[in-house]
Amino acid sequence: MRPHERHLAIFAKEPRLGRAKRRLACDVGHAEAWLFYRRLVRRVLPPIARDPRWTTWLATTPDDWQGREPFWPFVLPRIGQGPGDVGRRMLHVFRSLPPGPAIIVGSDIPGLAPAHVARGFAALGRADMVLGPATDGGYWLIGLSQRARAIDPFRGVRWSSPWALADTMRGLPAGFRLARADCLADVDDGEAYDRWRAQASAPAETHERDSAFSRVRAQASEPSRYARTG
Repeated sequence: MRPHERHLAIFAKEPRLGRAKRRLACDVGHAEAWLFYRRLVRRVLPPIARDPRWTTWLATTPDDWQGREPFWPFVLPRIGQGPGDVGRRMLHVFRSLPPGPAIIVGSDIPGLAPAHVARGFAALGRADMVLGPATDGGYWLIGLSQRARAIDPFRGVRWSSPWALADTMRGLPAGFRLARADCLADVDDGEAYDRWRAQASAPAETHERDSAFSRVRAQASEPSRYARTG
């Protein structure tokens, strides 16, 4: 498959003080969260954005932000995320990208490297969906094959909760082929931020990835005890 037929969308929020990393800012303050986000983007995203094995897109919010900042290390084709919760916005981006397998990643994953994305695309070649579990019960990567981009896998997912990954898996159609990518840590709150600073954000080992998927598969097979939001 030619590189231009693979599409990687990086979800990014306008890096303005008080807008970026608001959940993290509740614990560490707006200035610290803003600086963390800017530094992370400069260090982590350029190797991924410049990798020739896929076409990289910047999926921005708010929609009128053009993705151009003095500190921004690259210029990318842009897609607005659109309105709604994160599920509605991911679905909009998947359906806005040109044909081909597509992956979405966040911009707040300190351990993210091109090899993680490459393994995600390799897994997607044998599956309808690939998920990269995060250590908090969510996921940092989601990919859909061309045919799977017609479905909506995000109904009833409790976003920003420990059940986001399990809810997504639970809602997949029968016979849907699911693959897994590496397990990585995102940084959404003060506890995760402290762990990142203490551990230098080393990528998770394979046994941690397997353990994370075992937990969410068990959750996905159980009836939900909680109210769900769509």
